Amino acid sequence: MKKLIIALALGAVSFASSAADIKRGEELAKKYNCASCHGADYNKPIDPSYPKLAGQHADYLTHALSAYKRGGDKANGRSNPIMAGFAKPLSQQDMADIGAYLSSLPSQLVVRK
Repeated sequence: MKKLIIALALGAVSFASSAADIKRGEELAKKYNCASCHGADYNKPIDPSYPKLAGQHADYLTHALSAYKRGGDKANGRSNPIMAGFAKPLSQQDMADIGAYLSSLPSQLVVRK
């Protein structure tokens, strides 16, 4: 029983330390100049083929960044040289932080009709 309690406590500490940080995500989004293509408010991309990011699900954004990092020639990868260049230096924590930040923004996305 003692080992179970220790394992649960360690798991909780590990989870808490990996929780996404919205403020850090904002800093990273500015550092990598995401707004230059996706719009200043992340709701009005400069090209209609670029996605709106504000309000999107954080786990989806994290997954998309991971897929760009993997590249189009890998399983579940995405092929876009610009996004791949931005995603390559990002850690999983960086991607989660960016996803959390963008997810927290007001959105024009429609999730229900």
